Amino acid sequence: MANPRTVVTSAPSLPGCSSSAFMPPPPSPSDGELLRSLHRLARDMSSVAETPAPFPRAALASISWRSKLLAAAFDDLVMCTAAGDLPRSASLCLREVLLVLQRLKALAADCAARSRMRLLLQSDEIEEEVRELQQDMATLLDLLPVVELGLAEDVIDLLALASRQCRRFAPAAEAEQALKARVLSLLQEIEREIVPEREMLEQILEEVGINDPASCSGEIESLEREIGDRASERWTAAMIALVGLLRYARCVLFSATPRTSDSKPNPEVDEDGEPPAPLLDFRCPISLDLMRDPVVIASGQTYDRESINRWFDSGKSTCPKTGQVLANLELVPNKALKNLIAKWCRENGVAMEGNEASKIEPVQAVAANKAALEAARMTASFLVKKLSISFSPDAANRVVHEIGQFSKSGSDSRAVVGEAGAVLLLVPMLYSEDAGLQLNAVTVLLNLSILEANKKRIMHAEGAVEAVAHIMSSGATWRAKENAAAAVLSLASVHTYRRRLGRNTSIVEKLVHLVRTGPTSTKKGALAALLSLAGERENVGKLVDAGVAEVAVSAISEEETAAAVLAALAKRGGAEAIANIGGAVARLVAEMRRGTEWARENATTALVLLCRRLGAQAVTQVMAVPGVEWAIWELMGTGTERARRKAASLGRICRRWAAASAADDGDRGNGCPAASVVPPAMMAS
Repeated sequence: MANPRTVVTSAPSLPGCSSSAFMPPPPSPSDGELLRSLHRLARDMSSVAETPAPFPRAALASISWRSKLLAAAFDDLVMCTAAGDLPRSASLCLREVLLVLQRLKALAADCAARSRMRLLLQSDEIEEEVRELQQDMATLLDLLPVVELGLAEDVIDLLALASRQCRRFAPAAEAEQALKARVLSLLQEIEREIVPEREMLEQILEEVGINDPASCSGEIESLEREIGDRASERWTAAMIALVGLLRYARCVLFSATPRTSDSKPNPEVDEDGEPPAPLLDFRCPISLDLMRDPVVIASGQTYDRESINRWFDSGKSTCPKTGQVLANLELVPNKALKNLIAKWCRENGVAMEGNEASKIEPVQAVAANKAALEAARMTASFLVKKLSISFSPDAANRVVHEIGQFSKSGSDSRAVVGEAGAVLLLVPMLYSEDAGLQLNAVTVLLNLSILEANKKRIMHAEGAVEAVAHIMSSGATWRAKENAAAAVLSLASVHTYRRRLGRNTSIVEKLVHLVRTGPTSTKKGALAALLSLAGERENVGKLVDAGVAEVAVSAISEEETAAAVLAALAKRGGAEAIANIGGAVARLVAEMRRGTEWARENATTALVLLCRRLGAQAVTQVMAVPGVEWAIWELMGTGTERARRKAASLGRICRRWAAASAADDGDRGNGCPAASVVPPAMMAS
């Protein structure tokens, strides 16, 4: 018999509460309440067998059988002792029984929420935990002073039977043990690069209870969440490998199909030509993926935490978007944007993980997991081979959709899809007359381009750049055109490719056309691509010739990126072209007052550069704009640190111009009219 002292348990502490914090103990329930709780809990536990967790079936079912006996005994116990209090020894013993039942119920509930594969892997551990708890229950039932309670013989017999049943524990089911061994053996074969037989894979998944696309996807999501939560350190490697295996199975056994909307002629555009949600605002400028944990860096720009951490970890200390050298590498959570993204995800049925660790941990661990990596390679090889033999647009669209879903799962998936030769097969599909296939193909190409190695594959694939330009001009949907522009932005992040794309007249012209004619999100994406191309000095002349300065000026009040494009052009040789555009300086001044923080900063930067590059020609235009001095003064007090510095520089330029004008034109008395309204704070700066 177990030592009774080992049975004593304590109530679990509340989440988030320190054990050292003073909390008054909860009031102890009366004996009547105790008996009613026991009866109710045992009755609830007796229904566990009706909806059991898949593994271990026998152990979890035994909880239900024992609970039925206890429910019957407690039913009589409640009636027998309704008149008075319980003997102290009986009361203490039954309170421990209640705690054991609560732990059994929590264990059963936890098992019901776990992934099937994790349950199978942990079946031995779960069985051992159930066995220990039932042994504790048997000990407590043996210690219960049934004579002092004055129980009827049939109730005493029920309690004795329950005690014997709790001590009798059947060995683990051989079928479950054999299934677990087959799953682990399958992972070892995959690690040795042996492709699993379709029939065997199908049989194993059927025994586990995964027999359709929905259950397969649900199992993948559950496993990824549990890996991120570090639910089982012992089985983490196997769980990561199983995620890869299940993705392979989803493609081989349960081919995914594109949403109905994906194959409609114009799925994402409403009657006004606008996409239903501003997805581009929610994408990380580095990865182009939906931001799960947006953070603000020292330049004021927002990135996804995972992406910007990788940027900093690579040794860079600049802002990826603006090129500004950062004063520090601190990350500040952008809670407002995160709430907006979460709201958009809820409204559009997009999954958004609440725990960032759940998103990152599995992805980082795949590279070190041989079985998971081989499963990913097998999946990519299968999909690319399937795409190569798809002879109809409908069949090709289904496979491209599958490749897109798979490549979204992480950088390793993107890598193996690129290695398998997907890029060469996707390029011709950008010319497809099928709107759904065209959209899916360019979206997958964009997704693949996030990876450095795939950028090279795309840039060196024959006709790939031309095909992207074709989508921007003749794409069937605005979303396809937007994704093509985003692909240019992604490819242009590499210095060499930025030069090559900037020399491509067709690419530049198509981007300019999108800024002129596209809806808001498309215009934003095209401007972002042009901003990247403008980062290369030798591109600026071609950008100016293509009309980039004009479209940026025309968009300056609508898109904050437009001011950044003008600042980039002015910095690298396009200052005169900007100054020659009628109203350009006035619009920059207006943006300096009414734009977003980033737009105000860039508008001021552009004005400073114009003045420095062109001298009096530009300064005269700046000072001719009514209220420019107050705009400078305002920005010096309310702008970002960089904006205040630029505003101070512009203020000094204006003061010098005013002083020079006064000296050259002494007969005007106090100098030029513009200088006479310079605010005192600005004059003192």
